[in-house]
Amino acid sequence: MTVRAFICGLSGQTLTADEAAFLREAAPWGLILFKRNVGNPTQVAALTREFRNTVGWEAPVLVDQEGGRVQRLGPPHWPAYPPGNAYAAAYEADSARGLAAARLGGRLIGEDLRAVGIDVDCIPVADVPVVGADAVIGDRAFGITPEQVAALAGAVADGLMAAGVLPVLKHLPGHGRATADSHLKLPVVDTDRATLEATDFAAFRPLSNLPLGMTAHVVFSAIDATAPATTSAIMIREVIRGLIGFSGLLMSDDVSMGALSGTIAERSKAAIAAGCDLVLHCNGDLAEMREVAGAVPVLAGEALVRADRALALRRGQGGFDVASARTQFANLLSGSGAGALA
Repeated sequence: MTVRAFICGLSGQTLTADEAAFLREAAPWGLILFKRNVGNPTQVAALTREFRNTVGWEAPVLVDQEGGRVQRLGPPHWPAYPPGNAYAAAYEADSARGLAAARLGGRLIGEDLRAVGIDVDCIPVADVPVVGADAVIGDRAFGITPEQVAALAGAVADGLMAAGVLPVLKHLPGHGRATADSHLKLPVVDTDRATLEATDFAAFRPLSNLPLGMTAHVVFSAIDATAPATTSAIMIREVIRGLIGFSGLLMSDDVSMGALSGTIAERSKAAIAAGCDLVLHCNGDLAEMREVAGAVPVLAGEALVRADRALALRRGQGGFDVASARTQFANLLSGSGAGALA
């Protein structure tokens, strides 16, 4: 199946005729859903099915379902999940309990998503926040040490994959130190390289074998003072692929965010030229989506190999009792009950 190297959004809860025509012609690699696309389970399942029928293959459907502030599917139709710092609190009280809670939380989220046709979740967040950083990461983080963050992020990823949902490691090589929200403007981190390698980048190294990753719209001036990681060949080659050793399919963060400059087409071309395998465009603006589609190549070469390798992992493990797992999950987070360490 020939596809183009981008992921797009949609404007609402059903495909419009113009969107359907665009999907058939532009052949995006995947679709990402947001709250504007989510009504109830029946509607979401119908939308994911209609998308795949339109593009003609079992294309991936993504969502940001972290828990806490970042949860696109929520009550009353789906459970509310905790943010990353809830797992951190459990881990700091008892590391085994924290890891078990994170793994089970990932599995439960994955089961929710697979039930409605979503098979990629843009978690885990492996960013390590520091004092004085912008709150955009904040309680989404799994802790303040790279070792703890990597351990909990890996557990969440394991849980997702057990449900047949692919995790997306973000935001490579780290957004935790940024003093601005990249949704709004470009953050510049002036920390020296040795410190970055020992902290921010270190959290990602143990997770380098995850199948999918997402870049950070952050400038690291000690390494490349002119371009954010998303559009920096130096950052992608030397840090993300080199030092961190990330071997999976690499997508940009949303190219419509305020951190990037230039037209949508220019941003998309810059991300691909720097070494991103895929361009992510989220806002559902059809005119912008057409710009992205016209700017990116057909997915081919090593990028296609990485994409196929990732998609081959969309297989879950059976025999999972969701109802009992929800009770165990609550016990693990609270530390109460005999089942807390089960």
